Amino acid sequence: MLWDTHMHTHFSGDSDADPMALATAAMQYGLEGICITDHMDYLYPNDPDLFLLDVDTQRKDIALLRQECEGRLDVLSGIELGLRPDAGDRNRALLAQYDFDFVIGSSHVVHGIDPYYSEYYEGKTEYQAYLEYFESILENIDSFQDFDVYGHIDYVVRYGPNKNANYSYRKYADVIDEIFTRLIDLGKGIELNTAGLKYGLGHPHPTEEALARYRELGGEILTIGSDAHRAEHVAYGFDAVPRFLQEAGFRYYTVFQGRKPIMKKL
Repeated sequence: MLWDTHMHTHFSGDSDADPMALATAAMQYGLEGICITDHMDYLYPNDPDLFLLDVDTQRKDIALLRQECEGRLDVLSGIELGLRPDAGDRNRALLAQYDFDFVIGSSHVVHGIDPYYSEYYEGKTEYQAYLEYFESILENIDSFQDFDVYGHIDYVVRYGPNKNANYSYRKYADVIDEIFTRLIDLGKGIELNTAGLKYGLGHPHPTEEALARYRELGGEILTIGSDAHRAEHVAYGFDAVPRFLQEAGFRYYTVFQGRKPIMKKL
């Protein structure tokens, strides 16, 4: 009985999924619960309004969904914040206004450019582009810590010119280890994001080797999410999740409720 705690509905600028369709897919898969984590990315380049979440309307819909699914599926309310140093004040104000069960902090923009776009890689080697992404995570952690887990730590490899063909945790071990150490010291966690499988990488975010290193460094807080933007991607690759976690040394995973971690046995 697993939880999928990273998914997006039509309230996110890159999804048109109906919340009930996501919940129905979760029940069909046999999940215990879900957490809907629509995007809020302030100051997003090119289209600043694309990822501005209508929180009030979205929360009303989630409350109705929770009632409809009562006794069949637990439904929690979360958010995925796009982290960048110049958005910190906006993110703080948002979290002061609303109570969420779960807050994912993610890097979607690096120094004004989303690595989703090819322009991010122009004039850089692949190594430089990926390293800049990881170093920007450290900048984000320095400027903002009011999140529960850091999302898809190696998001950048989804979109690089060669994706993860030349990528490994070992090539960036120093900076990734520093990310993990800072998160652990702050009492934060990371997520096992299975969208890497959906994108054809053959590995989750982060990779199995990085997961094991996080655990070796003392990391215990680990949530599970499909990063689904469509109903058919709910719990994507979850059949492999117990193996990923157990081989990395985990016997529990984490669900946040009211911003408090609850440890769930595998």
